[in-house]
Amino acid sequence: MWNSKKNYIFARLNIKILKKIKIMKKSQLVDAMAQDAGVSKVAAKKALESFLNNVEGALKKGDKVSLIGFGTFSVQTRKAREGRNPATGATIKIAAKKVVKFKAGSDLAKSVN
Repeated sequence: MWNSKKNYIFARLNIKILKKIKIMKKSQLVDAMAQDAGVSKVAAKKALESFLNNVEGALKKGDKVSLIGFGTFSVQTRKAREGRNPATGATIKIAAKKVVKFKAGSDLAKSVN
């Protein structure tokens, strides 16, 4: 499976790093929102789903969603390009596609640092 000892060691280090990363799941976010807002978990879940659906809808239309201090969601188009298959080294064509971008706002960036 591993083509070299270096790749094996690198993969083991990545596994150790990933075990230390804590990820907040959607259900945990709903619980935190409900507690902070003093509402039921059902109401918090509806609010979160409404937010996500509205952001998705705006991005589908090509609009930006800007939350001052938090950040901006936008859609950019990647041009078609040539790439390489890492397994074979063969040249492949990568089709153009739209990607979602998020740029953190100043308040969010400051709070993380």
